[in-house]
Amino acid sequence: MTTQIAYSEQFDKHDNINHPENAKRLHVMIEEIKKAPFYDDLDFIDFKMIPEKILYDVHTISMIEQIKDMSNLDDSWIDMDTYVCRSDYETARLATGGILKLSQNVLSGKAKNGFGVIRPPGHHATKNRSMGFCLFNNAAIVANEITKQNKKVLIFDLDVHHGNGTQDIFYNRNDVMYQSIHLYPHYPGTGGIEEIGFGEGKGYTLNSPLTHGNGNGAVSRVLDEIFLPVAEQFKPDLTIISAGFDSHHMDPLGGLKFTTNFFGEMIEKYEKIQPKIIGTLEGGYNLNWIGKCLVSILGKMSKKNVNFNDTANEHQNVDITIENIKEELKNYWEL
Repeated sequence: MTTQIAYSEQFDKHDNINHPENAKRLHVMIEEIKKAPFYDDLDFIDFKMIPEKILYDVHTISMIEQIKDMSNLDDSWIDMDTYVCRSDYETARLATGGILKLSQNVLSGKAKNGFGVIRPPGHHATKNRSMGFCLFNNAAIVANEITKQNKKVLIFDLDVHHGNGTQDIFYNRNDVMYQSIHLYPHYPGTGGIEEIGFGEGKGYTLNSPLTHGNGNGAVSRVLDEIFLPVAEQFKPDLTIISAGFDSHHMDPLGGLKFTTNFFGEMIEKYEKIQPKIIGTLEGGYNLNWIGKCLVSILGKMSKKNVNFNDTANEHQNVDITIENIKEELKNYWEL
């Protein structure tokens, strides 16, 4: 079985050259993949837009209709951060369709794992609002679809920004676990330690807010001491990685200190819990580094590691954070 890639030039239709989330992001990623020693082993797959009806299982009618209507216009804006281009209703559904196809192929055994080199991103899109560069929530829509098969899904979000949308969608559910490491305080202002879910979902949302300058060492401790043990107890049937490369230490919108190789190392840790794993692209805006971060992940997925010469100085002051997360979760998981 191979590592599959979901990518389409159709994603270029969603583009604003003056915005950090523009079409050049995928161009540099694909060019970096082509240089990787495992490129010929990757399987670039065909996929289709998700059916419209699937959107209504996750997002509100008013939110969906807003994107549909704006997609009939020339470039327009939902808010000061989030733009919509002509045909974006179809482009965004195609992006989600790529992630859905990967998940189906991995669960059926047609692929070992996969990554969606897709845009627009999704993790800030809530049930009823497109925001933060995101139109529809790709990871959440796919996770919800997988749960219809009586399967459990783990979503691990490594973007520098908290995935408020993904958390919002699953906050009261126990069939999807959301784990997030993120800079705090930072946009969008959510993701506190005390945010652990509601009702049946209590204990199934895990947040590790990090301080400016935290990096590989700090996050490794959070994963090893909390996130991975809880994930092992949850026993997911599929893991979705919301892969934001803006947590790299050179990202202009970041503030964390991840090195390039660390992105692959995190994937390797989660593969030990559940090898059925797919990634979906979220943020990441340094065009010199985002492709290398992706290659680090794909190298681990394809078992052909690629190491980059990249270092960063970090602060590892996470003792109190770890202690407080354990206190919040002690009634739900063995830690």
